[in-house]
Amino acid sequence: MGYWLMKSEPDEFGIDDLEACKDGTEPWDGIRNYQARNFIRDAMEIGDSVLFYHSNCKEPGVVGIAEIVSEPYPDPTQFDPEDKHYDPKSDPDNPRWLLRDVKFVRKLKRTIGLKELKGYPELTEFRLVQRGNRLSIMPVDEAHWTFILDQE
Repeated sequence: MGYWLMKSEPDEFGIDDLEACKDGTEPWDGIRNYQARNFIRDAMEIGDSVLFYHSNCKEPGVVGIAEIVSEPYPDPTQFDPEDKHYDPKSDPDNPRWLLRDVKFVRKLKRTIGLKELKGYPELTEFRLVQRGNRLSIMPVDEAHWTFILDQE
């Protein structure tokens, strides 16, 4: 079983939005970074757990838990010229961008904020708190996963 952190802006799609989706499940679309795409394609597995992270907001932090519930498949937004994630260079016969379905598990009892996470010496190797790491999807070590949830 793997562990991930997936960032989303709550004004665009937050933990409450995921919970409100039919069956609490939604395609995680719009990824346009090759490293994040490769995680989706090559490393994630059905059943992996996700720390749902609110970014670019007043209080960025971990707000919930979700689960990966599908194999990777082409992100349809890459082919839609009306969508902000449209990629005219992506070929339907060889799609460039993939997604996976993510299912709501639960909200945390409280937001575990970025400032708080940065203050723990146990998390100095956690990718999220390292300088310059801006990926929207990143792997999480099991020890970091457990430590973060223990702070709840």
